[in-house]
Amino acid sequence: MRVFRRIAAMATILPLLVVAADPAAAATRHRGDWPTWQGDTRGSRHNADERRINPATAGRLTLKWAFAYPETETPVKSQPAVVDGVIYFGGPDGRFYARDAKTGATRWTFTLTSVDPEAGDAVVLDGPAVAAGKVFFGDSRGYVYALDQRTGRVVWARDTEPHPMGWHTSSPLYYDGKIYIGASSAENTGGEDYPCCTFRGHLDAIDARTGELAWRYWTVPEPRQVGTWPSGAARFEPSGAGVWSSPVIDPATGTLYVGTGQNYTGSEGDFDSLLALDARSGAVRWKQQVTDSDTWRSLCNEPDAEGYCPGLKDGSALDYDIGATPNIIRLPGRTLVGVGQKSGVYHAFDARTGAVEWRRQLSVPWPSGGISGIQWGSSFDGHRLYVATYFADPGTLFALSPATGQVLWETPSPADGCTTGGAAAFPPGICAPAHTPAVTSTPGLVYEGSNDGKMRIYSAATGAILWEFDTIREFQGVNGLTGFGSAISGNGGAVVADGMLYVQSGYAPAYPSPYGNVLLAFGL
Repeated sequence: MRVFRRIAAMATILPLLVVAADPAAAATRHRGDWPTWQGDTRGSRHNADERRINPATAGRLTLKWAFAYPETETPVKSQPAVVDGVIYFGGPDGRFYARDAKTGATRWTFTLTSVDPEAGDAVVLDGPAVAAGKVFFGDSRGYVYALDQRTGRVVWARDTEPHPMGWHTSSPLYYDGKIYIGASSAENTGGEDYPCCTFRGHLDAIDARTGELAWRYWTVPEPRQVGTWPSGAARFEPSGAGVWSSPVIDPATGTLYVGTGQNYTGSEGDFDSLLALDARSGAVRWKQQVTDSDTWRSLCNEPDAEGYCPGLKDGSALDYDIGATPNIIRLPGRTLVGVGQKSGVYHAFDARTGAVEWRRQLSVPWPSGGISGIQWGSSFDGHRLYVATYFADPGTLFALSPATGQVLWETPSPADGCTTGGAAAFPPGICAPAHTPAVTSTPGLVYEGSNDGKMRIYSAATGAILWEFDTIREFQGVNGLTGFGSAISGNGGAVVADGMLYVQSGYAPAYPSPYGNVLLAFGL
């Protein structure tokens, strides 16, 4: 096992900038900013300060600039952060970018191999957090970086992952001098000859100033060999329960909430669970396991995988991760924490005790592979909870009562989404009326994209579509490259800040082109 170590020893460390005493205020330094994947510490994905884009003006949004990535095999996944007029985002090309948020002009660019020349094909999969004068993000090797917000200079960079296949899809959250970030892996994609599996999901608290590990919470016990697979490869149990999503923290109680994924092998640990941990120490305050058994690896998709996917016989091969980030929901006299699951259920618990408050089934789960359900995250604007389903035939955007889970309105992904615009030019079977991205909201508006390549804005009151933009086309980037849109990207969602809307376009399913994907910036 590799040690948690310093990758780039810097001669000097930039002094920590003065931070507001309120940790929540430190994470949102400027009115109208979007400094972290969750939008704020509580996971609202709601920008209450956005006033220029509103129900009366949303229909007038136009494309202001595009940033084109070089062609890569990895789709674009890094949701941007916007702070003090600068947009920060990672690319599928091993680079991290800072650009002028209004014009797309270069501020600075950071290359992962500048820290470690052996980084190879490492890319940024998560979205950054900007706080305390630094930009924090992880990569596909399990490294976490802290860059100077103004210059892009490395302050510290650390390998946080003891497993060779571990990575960060979880985006970091800054709170009270620490960075909180989860770890997942691609180890469950190994074939029949792979000695599956030894990865253990974990949630790390890292000192934001130095990069030192403050505490780590493991989601499964240490794997042990329990025999062999039919191929003769060693078989280890338990494993998995990766933390794919990003954590949230309630500043009022100092409680951290995060969801976990399924077991790869065995049936132990905190799989498919919502964890409530003490943010200072990592101690468990409560946990809710929402699936009784869920052991899944990619071989479960194969028709003759019984010997490699024991859950096929007993129906426990589900892939029902909690891949979505939780929402802290303040109501009169009580606080709930809710989270969507790939089973299609949105769960709401008492934030203090973990007791179930309500559950709502929003899509019918597929028998194996939970891609019909809720993927990356939902939004809460203080009045309604906005939740989207993925391959749910069709994927649908819902508004729910936060107190009861009652459906207030629902708007399916439009039936003509695959037969109009750029998607219509491609063979049938590529496009689907499905919602991958996390949902975003601002006062009166909800933002959600689709696999048909169209970004849409909805009325928060009625669910009516107020604006639509087709991204499956060529774009000339401000960086001199030509790009091509695709499905609106998951791993995040739309970012709305200071009168601008930012969208990453380029996710599975891919619409083939000779160009890379694009970041698009819209304004009035």
